[in-house]
Amino acid sequence: MTTPFSSLQVIGVRYVGDRPAAGDERALDAYIAAGVYDAAGVPVTVAEPRFPESARTDDKETNLGLINGAIADAVAAARREDRALLMTGGNCTHITGILGGLQDAHGPELRVGLVWFDAHGDFNTPHTTITGSLGGMPVAVAAGLAFPRWREGSHIVAPLPTDRIVMVDVRNLDPAEDTLVRAVGIPVTAAADGFPGEPLGPAIDALVERCDAIYLHIDADILDERYTPDHSTKEPNGPDMAQVLAAVERVMATGKVIAYAVVSVYAGGPNREIDVASGKELVRGGLASWRRYGTPQLLQKN
Repeated sequence: MTTPFSSLQVIGVRYVGDRPAAGDERALDAYIAAGVYDAAGVPVTVAEPRFPESARTDDKETNLGLINGAIADAVAAARREDRALLMTGGNCTHITGILGGLQDAHGPELRVGLVWFDAHGDFNTPHTTITGSLGGMPVAVAAGLAFPRWREGSHIVAPLPTDRIVMVDVRNLDPAEDTLVRAVGIPVTAAADGFPGEPLGPAIDALVERCDAIYLHIDADILDERYTPDHSTKEPNGPDMAQVLAAVERVMATGKVIAYAVVSVYAGGPNREIDVASGKELVRGGLASWRRYGTPQLLQKN
């Protein structure tokens, strides 16, 4: 059953991975100043999870688990009050905290689907990666294919089955990553007509049949690079804002979205006005669509 959401919890992440985003507030302050969260049309609260510095180690995997564990705590607290979830700031390494927090609140048996809007799959493992970047691995981590300390620190008890993942756009996959994505059967869908990939609609319809709730995640680099000139992994030949927001609405229309994220909006570079304007539109437009369609009603974990 779908219901309008009555309140929104914003999870603001002021980190790049496990490190503070010094000099780059990831657009969080700009969003608040512009009132973009008002598009939800409901009361909004903002939480900003903090890395537990007293527990920091020299191990990147462990540290990513720690920051995501803090995010998971904030997510679970919000869901226990039946709030819809929006994550802003941060980057793709923080998806595991969202998924872990949903399991904390609703139990590991909750069937969560992940719809991944990104120019990259972030489905590398240590065996497929070219660069070794952990930022290219969080979806694989969530699926249980790499870095168990990161996953477990994020409170993910049940790894995300690959048949509950849909990728949108991902126009730049490493060769071995592409092989892995296709081997496990993750659909790679088109952001809009005329772009490579399977049609989005049938993939979303199939996902809806396999899940209780959807986490819709956007890395700003899904947009063509002219919208994200300061993004560290910007890509050419991408969709425009209207095309991305139309695809977002197609997912919101399922009535199963319970968490939404807009990450990797760079507010510290020379073209910050362009990047932040894009972030504002992704947040505002996504919330406006979400408000129209609502969220699923889910049982709380005892």
